[in-house]
Amino acid sequence: MKTDTTEKGLESLIVQSLVNEAGYVQGDPQDCDREHAVDLAKLLQFLAATQPDTYEALGIDKEGPKRTQFLHRLQGEIAKRGVVDVLRGGIKHGPAHVDIFYGTPTPGNVKAAERFAANIFSVTRQLRYSRADSGEHRGSPLLALDLAVFINGLPIATFELKNKLTKQTVLDAVQHYQRDRDPKELLFQFGCYVVHFAVDEHEVRFCTHLKGKGSWFLPFYKG
Repeated sequence: MKTDTTEKGLESLIVQSLVNEAGYVQGDPQDCDREHAVDLAKLLQFLAATQPDTYEALGIDKEGPKRTQFLHRLQGEIAKRGVVDVLRGGIKHGPAHVDIFYGTPTPGNVKAAERFAANIFSVTRQLRYSRADSGEHRGSPLLALDLAVFINGLPIATFELKNKLTKQTVLDAVQHYQRDRDPKELLFQFGCYVVHFAVDEHEVRFCTHLKGKGSWFLPFYKG
């Protein structure tokens, strides 16, 4: 069997590892709500499964103004508090508190273990993120992320992948973020994501705040 030495091959290996070994779900790039920078399908799936009464009472279960109001509220809280704090503390919307994530359970706490198991960790390939992309740039690699990781539909990490066998390295991935990823895009605004990874098959670098050419990437080592 011929070995796939392209960036797509590295992308496939990472996704397979996350899905088959770490229990992630593979997301569909069509499920990305660009106006609110969420995987809408995974977010709604989590809310419907874990808080069905609130989900229905707030009108999130149906497409329309009430769902849009909730998404505006959610995005507003992320912009104000950051995605990590929103995941930890949830949000208040109307008369209800809405949980967005269930934390790691303490040993022996069966209820907490059940809640934690309801979290949806997902990875999406070739995520088209730009609100300005109306379709005329379809297929352009500049408007699609190689990989994005979500928790319950909220964005956590993005990845740019390179492969030395194709004469590109982690430095090219860093330059891709610095040159081609507009920090004004909702998905790349500070606090919306936790981290951005530049990756080749030998090295990983990360950045927590994209600032165009001023984006600073540090080595990411396990030890």
